[in-house]
Amino acid sequence: MQVQKNVSQSYWKTWIEDRDVNAGDALIRIYMPLVHFQVNRIAHRLPSNVSRDDLRSFAMMGLYDALEKFDPNRDLKFETYASIRISGNIMDGLRKEDWLPRTTRDKAKKIDYAIEKLEPTLQRKVTPEEIAQYTGFSSKEVVNVINDVFFSNMLSFDDQIKDDGDGQVNFIQTIRNNETLTPEEELLKDEQIKQLAETIVAELNEKEQIVISLFYHEELTFTEIGSIISLSTSRVSQIHAKAIFKLRDFFSNN
Repeated sequence: MQVQKNVSQSYWKTWIEDRDVNAGDALIRIYMPLVHFQVNRIAHRLPSNVSRDDLRSFAMMGLYDALEKFDPNRDLKFETYASIRISGNIMDGLRKEDWLPRTTRDKAKKIDYAIEKLEPTLQRKVTPEEIAQYTGFSSKEVVNVINDVFFSNMLSFDDQIKDDGDGQVNFIQTIRNNETLTPEEELLKDEQIKQLAETIVAELNEKEQIVISLFYHEELTFTEIGSIISLSTSRVSQIHAKAIFKLRDFFSNN
């Protein structure tokens, strides 16, 4: 372990002083696990049509960018800095690529239309089952489309929040990264988190709150969550989708 650390430090010295290409390539190989981790972490939340090759490409560009811009004199580990850059670049790439398929957007329009028509008649919040009956989609299709659109909207929610001057990071990243926020951004972040937390408690039942917390805060997979709360992976997925449906409905009407 000490030998590996010394080798890594040698590469860093050569890279920082001379921008030696071989040293840079060696550092890329050393830190590739960060790329794999971030790609896997983000990919399991996305629809199956999103290519992992595209995510890896975005992630690699983030790692290259981190190597170029990292300041070893700062009190910040490269692993931490690179993880922020990698995940931020993946999110930026997803925003620019507009990964939602046309069929999903078409279904989302029909679902929105159904909600607009049904709620005034029913005088209450419409359920996924009622939307499914109106549109001809299955209940699973309805909650999955709402889930995908909600995540897509989250990607474009926060372009105004920036990091320490090297580029933008999204709201999801700012929640996890306290080191690069200004006092004003910290207040904004706290207010956003407080509002989201209050909404989750008010709008979701206990199981939905647990699933949302374990999925987004603890970053567990549906299978891992299922093993904790003794439910199948598919059941956890259903609970997650319905929770997102409720949150989307709340935010779209407030």
